[in-house]
Amino acid sequence: MPAIAFLSTDHLEDFFVYDELLIPFFNDNGWSVETVSWHSQSENWDRFDYVIVRSTWDYQQHPEAFLACLTQIDASSATLLNPLPLMQWNIEKHYLKDLQGKGVPIVSTRWSNTFNNSVIDEAFSHFNCDTVVVKPTLSANADDTFKLSVSNWHEQQQALSDTFNQRDFMIQPFLNSVVEEGEYSLFYFGGKYSHAIKKVPQKGDFRVQEEHGGSLHPVAVDEEQLVIAQKALSAMPCEALYARVDLVRQGSGWAIMELELIEPSLYFNLDEQSPLRFVDALISFHLNRA
Repeated sequence: MPAIAFLSTDHLEDFFVYDELLIPFFNDNGWSVETVSWHSQSENWDRFDYVIVRSTWDYQQHPEAFLACLTQIDASSATLLNPLPLMQWNIEKHYLKDLQGKGVPIVSTRWSNTFNNSVIDEAFSHFNCDTVVVKPTLSANADDTFKLSVSNWHEQQQALSDTFNQRDFMIQPFLNSVVEEGEYSLFYFGGKYSHAIKKVPQKGDFRVQEEHGGSLHPVAVDEEQLVIAQKALSAMPCEALYARVDLVRQGSGWAIMELELIEPSLYFNLDEQSPLRFVDALISFHLNRA
């Protein structure tokens, strides 16, 4: 009986977690599943066949310790999924430069590792817009993300300096489409398209996550979205068991907001067949290795 660990974290009371929806399907196929916190210092990873990174939703606060944990798992007899090199590539949003270099459209971005007033002022000028979003290149759940207006952003100057003084960060124009239309997430298991949702922020906010009041809606996606998502997947350094491609409308087309390969919520609750597709993808992977 193959054994799986879902890698999670402590204190998920304020989060929405749907990975338990997978467990009955694994059990029906004779697989066992345990949920283990990545903070555990005494876990014997050799007792698992697979360790699947799932709800490790505080890793951005301890990135070095998190990567050390993944490295320890990778050195055990367990198979780490997604693969360690893929997660190392994906952990900072600099990977978006790689996608762009391979012809994948991304949200327009300026990159910096030094915060000062001119960096923000130049971004408004460069994007020819009056609102920008600033966030760390290593972040999750919209932590330390700022929406700035050209008319009053200086009011947040001290908070910005405190947050980004010693961190790489990125600046993007605020896209009204996020509020007016929403952000689309396309899910792939074993390289195959599974389902898609649209995430819409609550009125007065721009963050689409459930934890910030965003609402979620199952949707059908068009061929252009599928083509761009596939281009992003093809640009990865190796294959993934699971991937989430976040798309937003930019101008007259679609652009990648993020390619999530470490711990994205996969919203199994919004497509009743999606848990089975995920389980089938892992079983297929397992059989192909035999």
